[in-house]
Amino acid sequence: MKFVRLLSLILLSVIFTVQANTNFTDFTANKTIQKGYFTFYLDEVTGKVYLQIDKFNQDFLFQSSLPKGIGSNDIGLDRGQLGATRLARFERVGSKVVLRQLNTYYRANSDNPLEKQAVDEAFASSIIWGFTIESEDNTREQVIIDYTPFLLSDIHNITDTLAKGKEGKFSIDESRSFVYQSRSKAFPNNTELEATVTFKGSDAGQYLRSVSPDAKAFTVNLHHSLIKLPDDKYKPRVFHPYSGYWAESYADYASAIDEPLIKRFIPRHRLAKKTPSAAMSEAVDPIIYYIDPGVPEPIKGALLDGARWWVKAFEEIGYKNAFQVKILPEDADPMDIRYNVIQWVHRATRVGSYGSSVIDPRTGEIIKGHVTLGSLRVRQDYLIALGLTSPFTGKNTDTSQMKEMALARIRQLSAHEVGHTLGIAHNFAASVNDRASVMDYPHPLINLIDGEIDLSNAYDDKIGVWDKHVIAYGYSDVMADKEQAYLDTVINTAKNKGLLYVSDPDARSSSSAHNTGHLWDNGENAALELTRMLTIRKKALANFGLNSIPLNTPLSELEEVLAPIYNFHRYQVEAAAKLIAGVDYSYQVKTQEKQSPMRWVDGKTQQQAIAALLQSISPEELTLPVHIVKLIPPKAYGYSKTRESFKSNTGLTFDPIYAAEASVKKTLSLLFNAQRLTRLQQQAVMESTIPSVANLFEQIISHSFKVLPESGLSLLVQQRVNQQVVEHLLSLWHNQELVTEVRAEVYATLNDLKELLATNSRAKKYKSMAAQFNLLKSQITFSLAQGKLATPISTIDMPPGSPIGN
Repeated sequence: MKFVRLLSLILLSVIFTVQANTNFTDFTANKTIQKGYFTFYLDEVTGKVYLQIDKFNQDFLFQSSLPKGIGSNDIGLDRGQLGATRLARFERVGSKVVLRQLNTYYRANSDNPLEKQAVDEAFASSIIWGFTIESEDNTREQVIIDYTPFLLSDIHNITDTLAKGKEGKFSIDESRSFVYQSRSKAFPNNTELEATVTFKGSDAGQYLRSVSPDAKAFTVNLHHSLIKLPDDKYKPRVFHPYSGYWAESYADYASAIDEPLIKRFIPRHRLAKKTPSAAMSEAVDPIIYYIDPGVPEPIKGALLDGARWWVKAFEEIGYKNAFQVKILPEDADPMDIRYNVIQWVHRATRVGSYGSSVIDPRTGEIIKGHVTLGSLRVRQDYLIALGLTSPFTGKNTDTSQMKEMALARIRQLSAHEVGHTLGIAHNFAASVNDRASVMDYPHPLINLIDGEIDLSNAYDDKIGVWDKHVIAYGYSDVMADKEQAYLDTVINTAKNKGLLYVSDPDARSSSSAHNTGHLWDNGENAALELTRMLTIRKKALANFGLNSIPLNTPLSELEEVLAPIYNFHRYQVEAAAKLIAGVDYSYQVKTQEKQSPMRWVDGKTQQQAIAALLQSISPEELTLPVHIVKLIPPKAYGYSKTRESFKSNTGLTFDPIYAAEASVKKTLSLLFNAQRLTRLQQQAVMESTIPSVANLFEQIISHSFKVLPESGLSLLVQQRVNQQVVEHLLSLWHNQELVTEVRAEVYATLNDLKELLATNSRAKKYKSMAAQFNLLKSQITFSLAQGKLATPISTIDMPPGSPIGN
């Protein structure tokens, strides 16, 4: 009897095993298989994708991306955009499989597993998705899950992005979404899956409406990359504030008490010499970037040239052919993790090129570099070149110089964004350091030669000495026991060369204090360069007219050519303003050498900046000649105003006074910045040569209310200057966070200004000026007495500029 029972159990076990294996085989029958890192199956009948998992509890990189975007830079969901890089693993829990994202910031680099466990249990992880098991083998070590719902999910947070930007309320429509099979492939070290996903909704914003054929629905592609982790032979390189790299960091709770808790290292590609001892050697695995084959000529050639500028930097640290740039094969997928790509992205509006990377969060190793370049950028530079030179004097006008300036910018842009994907941060001090880096934001450097505008030196044609320093720090192949000494030498050599370095946190804010950290500027002295640029601008405006547009172009299009020329100096204004209460400092660390103290910008230079800024808001600089105003009619039928156009208070017609007031408001907002004024008052009491806040206010009043143009548009421009001065003073007065010493000067200036407005007899011969003086006096009186503004702050603003757009 016992034998029969035993035989029955054996038979049942055999039957179960046969059925399990048969079920696994049956499930995959009639499905297209893609074998690779994670093998998957495509069901042609249902359109589903099934993922085979045989790597439970094994970490890998999960990368989301957006291979087909929305097409609006303002929304920020572009073709080729990378999402977050996650360290993840599949885990089995009963009949369910979950995808867990691990917390990589909080760690314990220890040989003690319990110490690691303590940190793991102290900080949360995230379950990204849960899957139902569709089939499994008899060992239960391999399962097949339906990956389709996850692939069709909003892993890229598109709905949140639209909601935050007030572009509408949308959700995924599964009936109009499907697996994109042609871009779903498996390779030995990575599996790539893609879906076409449709979002439906309502209340689409203006940017979404402008790029979607149906405001109630739009379709994009979403991509998932499942990437095998690199081996453990890569060695992270320590971060130094002066290295020029971004900092990757984590908190190591296994750190000794006398060691920093936060560990910092740089992001970089893996690179090593075939022959480490050789002065010049090929790389074990070269870094190869691939250009989007969809880029048209001659832009494609410019992108190739610019990206290849980095070859020189790698050669100087002893590498041969270690950095290469090629054309992406037509059958290759730009989202494939194996390819570093430079992708050409079309949008409805210009602006926004960027370089991003897939980075192993454990080590900082760059797995993939992905450059996104906006296609409309080249057109903006060409437009600026045309406006500067007004070349259309005949039917066969040669604009080759203007096109070359635009292509020169594309070469620089290509090098700049590739630099980011090599791990390199911005250096906004390079422009005052003789163009020491392509990692600055460059404004075209225009010269006057024999009284005529010359474009030949607008942009540099190579990487700079700072860029070579950064590559030497990050990519030199050095023996481990000599690495720190080598890195110290690289840092000291760069400092001894006088190389300056200022990155984003010290440059981007309107209240930034650094005297060299400027965006879109030129010149060693920002104030003197502003004065020089005003001369260039004056010459360009003197040439401006019908010759600024080609034949058969509506005259109304002159407005778009005029905008970047009229505002040509806008970013140099920002640079000059930073000299006022400016500070000179560097990213120093404590060493045995003598430290350089932080220094104020000297009083003479600060006064130069004040004078240049006040010149830039004078009616002489801002008043357009009447012949230009009369040249620009309302938009021709079939054409319309765009974001590149000036706004207007005069209806359909071009408004030259609005253009002037927008420029004035920009400049005064920098001069009246509360943080800048606070610094200025502190500096003035420590250094007598530095102008005080009271002195600054006095100069502003003298160059506004005490200036009385004789007649014409200049009179109206001066009135807008006066209005903006009062608005900014009153805004400061009502700023609850304004420090008391500056508030006192604001109060004194407002009361002095009231008296000036009441007694200025010169203004009375101009009825319009007298009327405005009475109005402004009433606004000040009301605001001081009632504790609020008499009228709302004006919403005047410029057309987009950086880069040179917004």
